[in-house]
Amino acid sequence: MRAQVVHELGGAEQLAFEEVDDPTAASGEVLIGVEAIGLNFPDLLMIKGIYQYRPELPFVPGAEASGTVLEIGEGVDHVAVGDRVIGSNLTGAMAEQFVAPATNVFRLPHAVSMQRGACLAMAYGTSYHALVDRAHLQAGETLLITGASGGVGSAAIQIGKALDARVIAAVGSEEKVAVARTLGADETINYSTESLKDRTKELTGGEGADVIYDAVGGDTFLECLRCINWKGRILVVGFASGDIPKAPMNLPLLKGCSIVGVFWGAFAGREPEKNAANFAQVFEWAVDGTISPHISATYSLADAPDALTALATRTATGKVVLTVP
Repeated sequence: MRAQVVHELGGAEQLAFEEVDDPTAASGEVLIGVEAIGLNFPDLLMIKGIYQYRPELPFVPGAEASGTVLEIGEGVDHVAVGDRVIGSNLTGAMAEQFVAPATNVFRLPHAVSMQRGACLAMAYGTSYHALVDRAHLQAGETLLITGASGGVGSAAIQIGKALDARVIAAVGSEEKVAVARTLGADETINYSTESLKDRTKELTGGEGADVIYDAVGGDTFLECLRCINWKGRILVVGFASGDIPKAPMNLPLLKGCSIVGVFWGAFAGREPEKNAANFAQVFEWAVDGTISPHISATYSLADAPDALTALATRTATGKVVLTVP
């Protein structure tokens, strides 16, 4: 099969599109014939060698894909050969065939296209787990989302609205403001021209947001600490800024707030039945149109370096998808 392979750590230009051995499904695994691949920011970090998990070289990057089941390993009984599915794993998806743990493979409803299905696992799995399991977001609460036009941020907008929250989307340009509005945000903040803290306080009558979904980190996280409501919950989702912040702990004390870590991958591995229940709701929303991944660009698998560059330079919004002929 053909795959994108990392032989040396670095930028997207390091990828080599080449023939590799076909994988097989071991016990508890599923082999998927890939039709579409969803790209995620951690893919870039993995290729650079700065993600928390560092696979041995060479490796095939990519964490999520949709396609058709080609083979099931021993003990797998919830999917069968020929089923339309989505699957996720830390690596391996940027290829014509992809092996994923069976606990991370779900049947894809026929009403959902392969391209949109390829966007559901990481972004929507993370955002649903964050907002429902970790933040316990309630109807009528105010949800502030940083990096709201990106993959996980755009998913969080749609899930926040599905949960009847008031959503404030914080983004870095007027173009991204328009995207956030299209996705359903009630209010927007352009933090390239406005103060995140001041504008959030203004939009909430001085109280601050009840839940803050932060995938940016750095100084943005520190601003979040200053505009959280009493008993609010700040979700630590990621560090797209590249800077892991050190929080002044007097602020959580004064705010009576919680700083809550979100690690969807570990959750999915530790609580597979709960994760499956979460995806049942995600699929229901995807079928009835409550959620619909925003795909800003599609590329062929061969053009993965260009697609990853669009992700790295923040020129893409929502999700970027690779397709396999």
